[in-house]
Amino acid sequence: MNLPNPAIVAQASVRRLPRPALILLCLAFIGAGFIGRDAWRTADLSALGFMAALARGDASWIHPTLLGIKPEFPALLPYWIGALVLNWTPAGWPADFWVRVPFALLLTLAFVGTWYGSYYLARTPAAQPVAFAFGGEAKPTDYARAMADGGLLAFLASLGLAQLGHETTPALAQLGFSALLFYALSALPYHRTAPCVSAVLGLAGLALSGAPALSLMFGLGGACIHAMDKRTGAGNDAVKSYITLEAIGLATVSVITAVFAWKLGLWSWKVEWPALTWAYWNGHIQLLLWFTWPAWPLALYSVWRWRKQLFNLNISRHLSLPSWFIVTSVGTMLLSGAPDRTLLLALPAFSAMAAFALPTLRRQVAALIDWFTLLFFTGCGVIIWVVWIAMQTGTPPQPAANVTRLAPGYEASFQILPFLFALGATLAWGWLVRWRAGRHRAAIWKSLVLPASGASLCWLLLMTLWMPLLDYAQSARTMVRQATQIVARDQCAQVLNLDTAQIAALQWYGQLNLRPASEAAACEWLLTEPGANSEISSIVDRSVWAPHTLVQHPVANSEMFWIMKRR
Repeated sequence: MNLPNPAIVAQASVRRLPRPALILLCLAFIGAGFIGRDAWRTADLSALGFMAALARGDASWIHPTLLGIKPEFPALLPYWIGALVLNWTPAGWPADFWVRVPFALLLTLAFVGTWYGSYYLARTPAAQPVAFAFGGEAKPTDYARAMADGGLLAFLASLGLAQLGHETTPALAQLGFSALLFYALSALPYHRTAPCVSAVLGLAGLALSGAPALSLMFGLGGACIHAMDKRTGAGNDAVKSYITLEAIGLATVSVITAVFAWKLGLWSWKVEWPALTWAYWNGHIQLLLWFTWPAWPLALYSVWRWRKQLFNLNISRHLSLPSWFIVTSVGTMLLSGAPDRTLLLALPAFSAMAAFALPTLRRQVAALIDWFTLLFFTGCGVIIWVVWIAMQTGTPPQPAANVTRLAPGYEASFQILPFLFALGATLAWGWLVRWRAGRHRAAIWKSLVLPASGASLCWLLLMTLWMPLLDYAQSARTMVRQATQIVARDQCAQVLNLDTAQIAALQWYGQLNLRPASEAAACEWLLTEPGANSEISSIVDRSVWAPHTLVQHPVANSEMFWIMKRR
């Protein structure tokens, strides 16, 4: 049965997005944020601490710990990768930079998986545009390529990707492997070896990165969709039987991976049932709206325009597969203790679904997207530049005063290379706006060029012009410097109730010899979390320890700890 198809696309509308421009845009977004900074609080720094503990041999590779403390969210593979890089990094090289390289590759994998996943979904027969009576409709390959470009641009434009996509945490590894699995399930009707291998790697990587439940649900749901999508067989019973075998194999691998993750202790009951309060639902709804912007409005528009295929008994893979990833991720977000990191896994599917809105957009809607994007990102860019000028010159005085108030003790310095990168990105934005207004009006991906470029521009400006300020505010180096002025590296210090990020900072940047408070060590110093009103906690034995100094972060006032000296 032929289902109604809302996509009416001419061959002129699927012109290729210039590859050098697309690759340069992706490299600019990926590179900004991985280069030229310390590890940031808290998850980024905490993960680095677990990697360093494995590299030093202070923890088990099967059960990573940091001074006996387990990770908040169990994972193995990301810590293994980081520890191996630390062991292989030559002495004298910046290890905290090199440990980010594999995670930059994981983000690149997410980009590649999103593009190819969108491409093969667009190759689905049900996703093809309407055939014209006298020809001239878009060719399947060109159409799929243009849709994949649109999906990748939507992924680039997603606001939630910026910070979480540049941390050395299990969340980024989960994103990379979930995008790989998304590609595998999308390409399975067209190829066998590469999608099957990618599916196994995606399922195993996702489970070993701390998301075995999502790995199982993605795999089983994808297997069901693959088994029910019989149209790829085109009536051929042998092909349909092979599709069924592939689905059974995929489900089997999903279950085996889940059992293996359970044997490794990666299944952890972290479910938090939704609270029936306005504050809870308002917070999660706001997170969903801004985190997935601008993909979610386009995804909703796709659901509406393709509704006659989506809500039909016949499975339409190009709609059902991303819908399953989205529903699973959003549903898990409502039960997760880390909703933003769970929602991160929905971005490839949101982006692919958003791409299917592009061939159905009305001209007025496309113009509204362009104008809103132009005003929003241009305004954000101007604000970033004005604040940077105020930090450098003190003019305008109000932004300079705001920086002094929010980041006391920060001293701005001019850096020529970041300035040149920021200036080049700003000029490129101006050229792009002019290009968008005058050329390639017919390309279906045109409505996502400005959102993706604007998001990349602002992220690049933040990671160049504002990097010293953000590093000062997000790094724990200033706290470590205060502690090392008191506790020498060759002295032993016990820790009591410090979080893993603080321990990691003291070990990594201060190279302090830390011991857990439970260990019977005759250390001269004790580092402990303060009690109420920054007072010394009641669990500290005051007959043994005397207060010495309260160390506090200059920006994050809640980040502090007491240094106690043995009496």
